[in-house]
Amino acid sequence: MSISRRRVALVTGASSGIGFATSIELAKRGYIVFAGARRLEPMAKLKDDYGIKTFKLDVSDLQSVKDARSYIQEETGGSFLDILFNNAGQSCTFPAIDVTDQQFTQCFEVNLFGAMRMVREFIPLLINAKGVIGFTGSVSGVNPFPFSCTYSASKAAIQSYASVLRLELRPFGVKVINFITGGVKTDIEDKRSLPATSLYNVPGMEEAFDERRQMAVNNNPLPADAYARQVVNDFERAKVGGALHLYRGKMAFILGFITPLLPRFVLEWLFIRKFKFAGIFQYLKNKYASGIKA
Repeated sequence: MSISRRRVALVTGASSGIGFATSIELAKRGYIVFAGARRLEPMAKLKDDYGIKTFKLDVSDLQSVKDARSYIQEETGGSFLDILFNNAGQSCTFPAIDVTDQQFTQCFEVNLFGAMRMVREFIPLLINAKGVIGFTGSVSGVNPFPFSCTYSASKAAIQSYASVLRLELRPFGVKVINFITGGVKTDIEDKRSLPATSLYNVPGMEEAFDERRQMAVNNNPLPADAYARQVVNDFERAKVGGALHLYRGKMAFILGFITPLLPRFVLEWLFIRKFKFAGIFQYLKNKYASGIKA
């Protein structure tokens, strides 16, 4: 990064949690920080207390992304972006057979396609700065957490996208890193209930489903500001050809690197019991042993 100008950073999904805390950490280190989110009100503290430039940004909308680029260039008077943190994300904790088209489309629009838009539209500024692109990945992208098909698929896709992007951007001196994130204290929990017609609406399911949705909250997650300090360090240390996948957050290395090495049947057995689904799965097996009437 150049030392002849102030460094510029852009954080998406900055209205709470990881994005909010990372925006503050970047500002403390002297960056001109642009914090984008669909809602301005939750970012008022970023603007008032830290001088961060907050603005409306919907990564699922191409025009919003294009407007963001124009805004940043106007505000900085240049064509440089040192850090792009693709953090905007949306949870989707539903059984695969219950998730609607609207729900899985929105999840992918935010978690995957939004990040892809941001990279494409901001790449000239990143190349000029020899900057760094980071993604908030997840241990869900490498583990079969029950009822996380859609969210896990979106995070697995981001991991693959980052892996190839890193190779493609190497000639331009742009670095790419992916944070395989474990438990962090954020407000990403999916609070939506199962639909009334779900086949999973059986005795004991409500308690087990709550246990699954509150997985991070119930396991002493890392405070968002501590996570932010780690990832900003990672951004500043990033090198072409350096580490790609970085394990950050509670249990990130164990769940991101160790558990995927286990035999599949062992991993599935562990998660079924961890989330108290053993009895429920047996109940369902017995109930639908003769099939379902179409």
